[in-house]
Amino acid sequence: MTHLDLPSAPTIPDDQPVRGVSVLDARGARIKARTAFGVMTIPLAGTLAAAWLAWAGYATRVDAWLFGVMYVLHMAGVSIGYHRFLAHRAFKTSPLFRALILICGSMAAQGPILFWVTTHRRHHTYSDRPGDPHSPNLLGDSRGERLRGLWHAHMPWMMSPEMSSWSYFAQDILKDRTLLFFNRTYFYWVLLGLLIPAVAGGLLTASWMGALCGLMFGGFARMFIANQFAWCVGSICHRYGSRPFETRDHSTNNWIVAFLTFGEGLQNNHHAFPAWYRHGVNWWEPDLSGWMLTLLGRLGIVSELRSPSREVIERIRKRESGNA
Repeated sequence: MTHLDLPSAPTIPDDQPVRGVSVLDARGARIKARTAFGVMTIPLAGTLAAAWLAWAGYATRVDAWLFGVMYVLHMAGVSIGYHRFLAHRAFKTSPLFRALILICGSMAAQGPILFWVTTHRRHHTYSDRPGDPHSPNLLGDSRGERLRGLWHAHMPWMMSPEMSSWSYFAQDILKDRTLLFFNRTYFYWVLLGLLIPAVAGGLLTASWMGALCGLMFGGFARMFIANQFAWCVGSICHRYGSRPFETRDHSTNNWIVAFLTFGEGLQNNHHAFPAWYRHGVNWWEPDLSGWMLTLLGRLGIVSELRSPSREVIERIRKRESGNA
């Protein structure tokens, strides 16, 4: 395990201008907005179809299992693959396991690697300040403005014409041909995430209805529900929850969101120690991805798990207590 002497939050001084952000031309902005709208609405339509299939009596335990298995692959792929591995380089692993977690992360339909990583690193750089792509705290302090900010941070931010610069936030990604391959083939992996439960449902039930139900439950409904929970990390977890560490933003620990997102809802812990492979500072905090990585480290599947020393953690706690 690799100890970090200090938290590694990639922040800049408050008085510095926003950098690494550009605005798309009209055509690019339309393409981005329509793609984001599709990501929001197509899985929703599939979820409604899944609800009708369940109400009509077509759903079976196979569909529940397919939903659960695909949910785990979806959330682990984003949390372990996209977030902790790519965005923060919290550990190292083999090419095979890297491919697996990046494929699972892509199947979540939260955007290609370069979009996801640059957006997330930009979020840490400007967290809850001008430049943050999805802060719920920048539209004002009135009740209506706070509600609009919360909604904006949950989904509509994805339709913004702004783009995070690849060369500014992701030079390491641009230098890696394998990562660029997964970035270019992103839509194929999204389709694979729909095809797997459809084929499995058809084979396990030996019916076309089983394939349809598998597609709706393990594909679209899984995608919609898992992403709603994941997007709560950027909205709910920067407004509601506990703050055991003093950070420069409004990040909070929300245990409900953390449980549903494999630890991603422990945002205050994460913003205090962004490069830590764990989000749970204490063993009892709900951080399934952190527990999985600990196990994978013991099995030798991942290595160089980054972690702050206990002295650093306690020093920051004391600093926080002293400011209280």
